[in-house]
Amino acid sequence: MGNLFSGWHLLLILAVILLLFGAAKLPALAKSVGQSARVFKGEMKAMKDDEVDKSTPSDATDTSATAEAPSTSGSADTKP
Repeated sequence: MGNLFSGWHLLLILAVILLLFGAAKLPALAKSVGQSARVFKGEMKAMKDDEVDKSTPSDATDTSATAEAPSTSGSADTKP
């Protein structure tokens, strides 16, 4: 079974693929496979980036300590 993909076997497989898809469709098929691989690679990278972002705490999430509360005491600026 290890000798299945020898030189002649690969040529025969390529010939069958050429007969099935035709020479005109092969460039479009290769382009779509390349685009699919590129999208898959991008999605995998985005998933890894999301995992890294979730595992590291962010300092920007705690903004309540830096925000000033409005003053509720009466001042001279208000008119009765």
